[in-house]
Amino acid sequence: MAQMTVEVSLDPVLARMRALDGLLHPRDGVAVFNRVYLEVTRELRERMARGECPEARTAATLAVRFAERYLAAVDAAYDGRRVSACWRPLFQYRRHPGVRPLQHALAGINAHIGYDLALAVVAGCRSLDCAPAELEADFDRVGDTLVALEERIREDLMPGPDLLEVADPLTHLLGAWSLDRARDAAWSAARLLWTLRDRPELAAEFADSLDKGVGLVGRCLLTPAPVR
Repeated sequence: MAQMTVEVSLDPVLARMRALDGLLHPRDGVAVFNRVYLEVTRELRERMARGECPEARTAATLAVRFAERYLAAVDAAYDGRRVSACWRPLFQYRRHPGVRPLQHALAGINAHIGYDLALAVVAGCRSLDCAPAELEADFDRVGDTLVALEERIREDLMPGPDLLEVADPLTHLLGAWSLDRARDAAWSAARLLWTLRDRPELAAEFADSLDKGVGLVGRCLLTPAPVR
């Protein structure tokens, strides 16, 4: 791996997320995801500060490239530009009264893990002049931080038992999505995109298909429930 000469900091992306947290209505679906992502990024920075990431600059590069893709989707939405297919459902259903906060959070995580993470790995490899295998440990650390928070997110945002019974279709829908499986798929997609780096047309075709597929899953996660 090429030696990095510039320190990479999570502070700029954290500042953007904090600013969004102050601007968005708390019940806005994008605000729900933004709060989750802000917490994840803070936790990752704390882990790096504690020395839990031996290659801190490598981990920071991956985390920043990752966060930049979400922030680019926000910028596109606010500028009136077309948002990636994976993010489109969240922005379309961000104020729907029949979509619960947990659905918004998981739809955002689905878009970010299912599509953005693979492209962030490739961007990180280009920045660091390395192959994906050299980022795998840091990929796992970033993913482990997300997985550690997933249960907490579900507990905090899941409606009470009076709203979501075991047989409720929404309970089944949200229980069918797995961050672990999404992370594994993202790693496979990143490796394939890296293999196709000298075949830009094929890489773009695969990335477009991945984007649309993740968007379809996001649309399913945001299926409105009856307003009670």
